[in-house]
Amino acid sequence: MVNQKEILQSLILDFQKKLPSKIFARDEELPIDCEKVISVCGVRRSGKTFVLFDTINRLIKNGVSKTQILFLSFDDERLQLNRDELDLILQAYRELFPKIDLQDVYLFFDEVQMADGWEQFVRRVYDGVTKKIYISGSNSKLLATDIATSLRGRSLQFEVFPMSFSEYCRFKNIDTNVHDTATKALLNNGFNEYMRFGGLPELVMNQYRHLPQTIQEYYHVMLYRDLIERYQVKNIPVLKYFVSRLLSNHTSPTSINKIYNEIKLAGLKTDKNFLYELAEQLEAINFTQRLGKFDNSVLKTELANERKIYFIDNGFLQALKQTSSEDSGKLLENTLFIHHRRSAPFMRGLYFYKKNKECDFVVLDRDKPAALIQSCYDFSSPDTRKREIAALIEASEYLNCNNMKVVTLDPNEEIKVGSKTIQVQNAVDALLGRN
Repeated sequence: MVNQKEILQSLILDFQKKLPSKIFARDEELPIDCEKVISVCGVRRSGKTFVLFDTINRLIKNGVSKTQILFLSFDDERLQLNRDELDLILQAYRELFPKIDLQDVYLFFDEVQMADGWEQFVRRVYDGVTKKIYISGSNSKLLATDIATSLRGRSLQFEVFPMSFSEYCRFKNIDTNVHDTATKALLNNGFNEYMRFGGLPELVMNQYRHLPQTIQEYYHVMLYRDLIERYQVKNIPVLKYFVSRLLSNHTSPTSINKIYNEIKLAGLKTDKNFLYELAEQLEAINFTQRLGKFDNSVLKTELANERKIYFIDNGFLQALKQTSSEDSGKLLENTLFIHHRRSAPFMRGLYFYKKNKECDFVVLDRDKPAALIQSCYDFSSPDTRKREIAALIEASEYLNCNNMKVVTLDPNEEIKVGSKTIQVQNAVDALLGRN
């Protein structure tokens, strides 16, 4: 019979021997010693684990002993703990280091959603053992709701996304502060690569080698382990049809009711509630993100059925949808969505506008429209300029917001329309935060 306590002790010691970890530091920095449970969510392979490693490295640099670090990944197949055996983790550590008080130990639980009963265990440890707890998971909804319910204000939540463009540039050693011709060429080439292939850390670090195979493997694990197993989804054909439909319609307003009618015509059996559940679950595992339609009426905003669909990284679009050069506009819009979603409050702060015309992004500040942003890959055509400007002006007048911007691959400029001004900003400048 497998001795789980011995396995735990082996995992704890093996990890400590490898410290400090050799990692590429990300922009996200978690707080230390704030006496809150720090929960980190994000799509699989986005770098959540390395953010935890970075925190551990900072602790060691600040004088914390390696023996005070207890790190476990519940995604490790060797861990087969049921909810009644989770206390073996503390027992295993106590036997290894009997002289160390557990209140001085930093606990790091990676992919915690894989452990049955983790919510009650974390709360008990927090209330009676130590407040130095960090957890990560690939299910944002599970972490957000269960941590909030179980810990009642005793936690802080952070989201980790695939690499930002500035992180990509740092890894590629592209100096973003130099403006000579050669550096501009490197930046533009880098942006085109980043826009087409995304920012998943493993792929960036491997120069996007084997991208289709790697993404397919990510997708398989997310779909089967994070969604089908966890939510016990039985109707796999409808799930696959639904995902393919979202891929084909990404960046566009999408009605689940319309997809439901298409599924019925295709001869597949399902019900509308199942599709709404799938949409929630795909978002919970951080595969897709849905953007709601903003209205001056809060009620209309919250009840809007029509939502735009985005994917958490452009690599998924490249590998699963087989994008072509014709999709450049959608790739840019998805890139801009991820950029703004990264800085938006959790599940809030970003919408789209649609009345007679459509504006891609409405950025809120304290629930008020603060910026209107249009994504446009090629802004040079007179017809295109007229269409994008008209959409921004309509949204500006309806939402009473005069901060308007078109993000494009074309050069920066300023457009005057009556008393209003529209800023045209190159996408490289936009993603690097340049004004």
